[in-house]
Amino acid sequence: MEQVLAHLGRLCAELSRAELTDLDRVVERQLYQLDRQEVHEHTDGSDDGFLYCRGFIVAAGRDFYGAVQADPAVAVMDAECEEMCYFFAHLHDERFGVYPDTGSGISRETGSNRDGW
Repeated sequence: MEQVLAHLGRLCAELSRAELTDLDRVVERQLYQLDRQEVHEHTDGSDDGFLYCRGFIVAAGRDFYGAVQADPAVAVMDAECEEMCYFFAHLHDERFGVYPDTGSGISRETGSNRDGW
């Protein structure tokens, strides 16, 4: 996963503030949509641990994310990618000195998707 994220970081080296904010907003939404009891049952983890498990699902790509959304049993127990949870926000901060404001009003933190619990 380190190599994947390093490559992703290189691909994003020239992105604008708006583009990094848009990507952070996508990840935020994906993490929020995975914040569900039935996904937790197949990944485990504490509040932070479950966030990092959802980060792994997002980092693993569109096909894996879609598969887990459709059938949470596809998820991998205890597989984590903490870095993905705020990857684009950290890139934004490194390049522009501030974290992006996604304006979404949602949280990626565990338990924030009340419909999922």
